[in-house]
Amino acid sequence: MAHKKRLAAAYKAVDRSKTYGLPVAIELIKQTARAKFDETVEMAMNLGIDPRHADQMVRGLVSLPNGTGKTLRIAVFARGAKAEEAQAAGADVVGAEDLAERVQGGQIEFDRCIATPDMMALVGRLGKILGPRGLMPNPRLGTVTMDVRGAIQAAKAGQVEFRAEKAGIVHAGIGKASFSAEQLLENARAFADAIVKAKPAGAKGTYVQKVSVSSTMGPGVRVDVATLAG
Repeated sequence: MAHKKRLAAAYKAVDRSKTYGLPVAIELIKQTARAKFDETVEMAMNLGIDPRHADQMVRGLVSLPNGTGKTLRIAVFARGAKAEEAQAAGADVVGAEDLAERVQGGQIEFDRCIATPDMMALVGRLGKILGPRGLMPNPRLGTVTMDVRGAIQAAKAGQVEFRAEKAGIVHAGIGKASFSAEQLLENARAFADAIVKAKPAGAKGTYVQKVSVSSTMGPGVRVDVATLAG
C-alpha cells in the first residue's frame, strides 16, 4: 500500500502532457524517486531512423563525466601477457577456451566483453549467444583491442554503450537518483551530445524526435528537445 501511495504521488507531480526543460525534468526525477533503493535514472531518445537499414544504425560509446553509479562486470578474452594485464587492470573474468566454454554453458556473468584481436576467431563462434545480448566485442566500439588496460579502465569509469532498437529508440542509464542534479544534467547532456554526433548519413527529416527521462520506479518526464544542449 505504501508503495502504491508513493507511486501515485510521483505520477501526480508530473504533467504527462507537458514537456519540461532538461534541468527541470532532472529535478522532477530526483523528487519523484522515492523507492527504498537508489534508483537508476534513464534517458530515452526517439530518433527519426530505421535501424533495419545499415546506413541508419546508431551505435557507439560515450564516457559519462560523472560515471553511471553502477559497477560493470567485465570479461576479457585474452592469453598470456594480455590476460595478466587484464587481471591487473581489474577485469572480473579472464580466459580463452575455458571462458568460451562457460559462455556456451550459459555462464554469462558480465556486462561488457573485451577481446584482443587474436581471440576473435574463438569469440566469433559465440556470436549467437553474445550478439543478442549486446555483448559481442566490436573494434569500432573499442572492445576489440590490444589496449586491454585502457578499455577496462574506460568501462569501469562510466563508459556507456548505446545502440538503437528496432523502433529507433536509444536509451541508457545516466546515473543514480542519489547523484546531484548537476551531475545528472552533465551526464544527460553528454549522452545526448553523443547521440547527436552519431547521426547516420541515411537519417532523413527530424533526427531527435522525442526525449524522456525516468527513474526505475518513477514516471517518465518528457523533455523539450531544444534544451538538450543547454
